[in-house]
Parts: sequence; structure tokens; C-alpha cells
Amino acid sequence: MSPRRSFQRAGEEARRAALISATLDLIAEGGPAAATVRAIAARADVTPGLIRHYFATKEDLVAAAHESLMTGLTEAATARLDELTDNPRARLRDFIVASVSPPVTEPRAMALWAASMQLVPRDAAMRRVHEATYLAFRDRLAGLIADALHAAGRSTDTATLRAHAIAGNALLDGLWIEAAAIPDHFSEIDLPELALSAFSRLLNLPLED
Repeated sequence: MSPRRSFQRAGEEARRAALISATLDLIAEGGPAAATVRAIAARADVTPGLIRHYFATKEDLVAAAHESLMTGLTEAATARLDELTDNPRARLRDFIVASVSPPVTEPRAMALWAASMQLVPRDAAMRRVHEATYLAFRDRLAGLIADALHAAGRSTDTATLRAHAIAGNALLDGLWIEAAAIPDHFSEIDLPELALSAFSRLLNLPLED
């Protein structure tokens, strides 16, 4: 019986992922208005009624799609950190560079983010997801900053560390938007170098080569 239950869970997870993927594709192509229940079902090759089996409302599905997008971007930015466990400064540096480099800066990701953000002020589910994913990224950045400062023989209080993480997150967001919106205006080293230079000044900690 256990293998059958495992197979069923895998099938359900695949269908749920297909619905999320279809929703993201439709939003990327035509904005949130294009992601109707009928269009999502057609893109995922399921019946509209099946969507209710996985999501109580279409808004819940759109929020899950936004969560998938933002979580995926954070995972892409942290993909190599496990390889740098003994070097806190290198871990912070790698996180910064990855956050303003492909695949994080792919135009499609920024377009999806921009389309989803218009829903955040008026949709409670979207606001909860955006808050959670924002804080997850910011907290990861704060932890990396704290580790790098500690390795350099410096300590910082909670309020200062929070301020560094907020300012650093805003810096990365701004460069990310520019890189994804007009990629032809930057070389592959422009934005990483700018980000590292700005973080070095913010933290008073050399991060550049």
C-alpha cells in the first residue's frame, strides 16, 4: 500500500505544479487578467473543476504561483552557498553576485514579479505570500551579513543588522529590476561589481576582488 500512496502523492504534486506553471505562463504572457480558471485549465490540460481540488479559489492559485516564483529566485541566489561553508565572506559575496546575475535576472521573472505586485495591495493571500518570501530572502541576507562581520572580528546589534539587511535587499532589488528590464545596457560584470562595491561601503567590509 505504501508505494501506491507515494505514487498518488507524486501524481498530485505533479498536477499541482502543472497548474502553477500554467498560471505563471499566462501571467507572463498577458498579465494577471489572462490567468482565468478556464485558461489555466486549458494550459494545464485539466478540467476547470479539478483546480478546486488543489486550490480553494483562483486567488489562492495565483498566490501559490507567486510563492513558487519568489522561492525559486531565492533558491537560485543560494544555490552555491553549500560549497562555501568555510568562508563567510565568500558566501555573502556569492549571494550578492547571484542575486544580480542570470538566472535570477531573467526578464520573465521580473515581468512576473511586476505583474503580481499589482495584486499585493488588494489581495490578502498575495500580501501574505509576498511578505513571507520577502522576509525569507531578507533574513537569509541578514544571516550572511552577520556571519561575514563576525568572521572579520566585528559584531553588530540587532537593529543595525536589520537596517543593513533592509538597505541591502533594496539595493539588490533595484539592480535586479534594471538587469531584467534592460539587460542589453549592462555587461555580465557591471551589476555584480556595482552590487559588491555598494555592499562594501554599506558594511565597511571589503567584498570586491
